[in-house]
Amino acid sequence: FHVTNPPISRLYALPRRLTEAGLVRYGFHGLSYEYIARQLPRYGLAVDAKVIVAHLGSGASMCAITSGRSVATTMGFSALDGLPMGTRCGNIDPGILLYLMREHHLDAEAIEQMLYRESGLLGVSETSADMQDLLAREADDVRAAEAVALFCYRVKKQIGAHAAALGGLDTLVFAGGIGENAPAVRARIGEGLGFLGIELDAARNAVHADVISTDASRVRVRVIRTDEEQMIARSVCRVLDLDA
Repeated sequence: FHVTNPPISRLYALPRRLTEAGLVRYGFHGLSYEYIARQLPRYGLAVDAKVIVAHLGSGASMCAITSGRSVATTMGFSALDGLPMGTRCGNIDPGILLYLMREHHLDAEAIEQMLYRESGLLGVSETSADMQDLLAREADDVRAAEAVALFCYRVKKQIGAHAAALGGLDTLVFAGGIGENAPAVRARIGEGLGFLGIELDAARNAVHADVISTDASRVRVRVIRTDEEQMIARSVCRVLDLDA
């Protein structure tokens, strides 16, 4: 799905020989974004509407879509990049990896274990990778509160970045386990985004309404339940030349 990203957005500032060997940004969660892109016309959006989809769950990423095509996304060469996740770190300074190798004598296997399975919400909170659990305990557990706050902050930053990639914003969509089921997280992400035209309605958000923005909000904010399994089935049928 992300193959439509502009070529310049797929580049890393690395020696050209590595780029030519395939070390570029690929993006992930394409099944989820393709499903939602297919749903958008049903909500009356113009073909060229500028849409950001936040797929937030144990794996989390974001995608900027217009004309049904991905133009930017947070994950890159691997599924580690971008937003912090349940146990994955998201974007970090690559100098940290050099530090871990030199000062802590970690090899590639140990670093992989840390970045994929011991970081993210679990790493910051030291107790849980589950957002519901962290929200339930944040009032009495500062580390749980920091994990939630970091997650919301990083999502908010990426909404701004993806709006810039689109050159504006018409609709914001929340999807994924957290995006679909955690109104507290959606509310915190929406705070302070009035400059982008985003204004959430607290009552609508609390009951997981299809539209959770206010009537006056310039940007329509929606909750859409994604269906990656359906897209897998469609893809299999297409490959087998069956009716999907």
